[in-house]
Amino acid sequence: MNELLFFDFNQKSSLLLIFFFNAIVFSLLLFLRGFRDSRQDAKWLGLFTLLCGLYIAPFLLGYAGWYSIKTYREILFFLPLQQLFLIGPVIYFYTKSLLDKDFVLSKKELLHFLPAIGYLIYSLIIFIVDKLLLDEFYFYADGRDKDLDFWYQMAGLISMLYYLLSSLDAYRNYKNILFQEVSYANEVLFKWIRNFLLAFTIILILRILFFIVNPEWGEFGSKFWYYFSFSILFFYIAISGYANAVRSSVSLNPITSPSTVVSLSDTIDDHSTPDLEKWKQLVLIKLEEEKIYRKPNLTLTDLATILNTNRSLLSNIINQGFEMNFNDFINKKRIDAVIKDIQSGRHRNTTILGLALENGFNSKATFNRAFKKHTSLTPKQFIAKNNL
Repeated sequence: MNELLFFDFNQKSSLLLIFFFNAIVFSLLLFLRGFRDSRQDAKWLGLFTLLCGLYIAPFLLGYAGWYSIKTYREILFFLPLQQLFLIGPVIYFYTKSLLDKDFVLSKKELLHFLPAIGYLIYSLIIFIVDKLLLDEFYFYADGRDKDLDFWYQMAGLISMLYYLLSSLDAYRNYKNILFQEVSYANEVLFKWIRNFLLAFTIILILRILFFIVNPEWGEFGSKFWYYFSFSILFFYIAISGYANAVRSSVSLNPITSPSTVVSLSDTIDDHSTPDLEKWKQLVLIKLEEEKIYRKPNLTLTDLATILNTNRSLLSNIINQGFEMNFNDFINKKRIDAVIKDIQSGRHRNTTILGLALENGFNSKATFNRAFKKHTSLTPKQFIAKNNL
């Protein structure tokens, strides 16, 4: 009876137990949010948090003395708690679901889970052979948990590195599309996703360092600080991910061309073509006459609708005709309007921020960044330099 209830509450096992318990709690909370609000990103983060809890479980229970008890040891041997081939894809699809409002897991993307399925099958074969067929240890003749084999730990590290790079590439792609699609890109660049990927990067760097310092991954003694550091980082990811519930409002898919209402020439490679110049003037006139740039949440689609054309065509006009992306183009128009107000003396009766907000900016930081980018000066420096 005492053996069945055994758990050695020492400093190491108690610390990891706290993180394990919180991983279970936060994964349940995230799953609840995901199913209640139809949030794919919450489901993926819930799965990641659960996998992290399971990841530290063998060492948590090892420090609690379970590997020294035959009954417990055999249970741990046959439970594939560390799903290293699953963590990487979950990270990647969490990133995509957070950044892409239209993300849906496709049948082709299910192939990413084949290595994890293969390892589960491998674990099942070991259980069947050692427990059901031979009733003696064949695969486990060495008495070491297969989850902690060097080949599996190294393959898992490579897998996670690959999916980290894929996630970073998805974020880079998101930023590129965002600056082509919306005029408020800096407000939705997702500091959280950057911090999340940075935290996961630190986790992998720690793993690499511990591989170098102690390649005998199955030895418990010197692994505690890695698992403790890992627990802190995944706990930060779980809490911050739960708190940062904002999703992207754009799609990661390339700009598509719906049915074209107004067409340009097939190509507009030559900046001097009459059609391109005509469209440039039309865009500028519309912006100036209707002050469209004053709309804080202006998107490429909004402007295309006003011009009675499609997003792809308009994007090409702005990129090639003005040699800017949509975000920079609209912000330059806003800066020009603010400068015009300053030159007319309006800044004496209202604040510079008030002028910025009036002309479409929705934050002081974005305005200051855009002003410095397009004038190489801060607003105060611009006023002083021009004796305004």
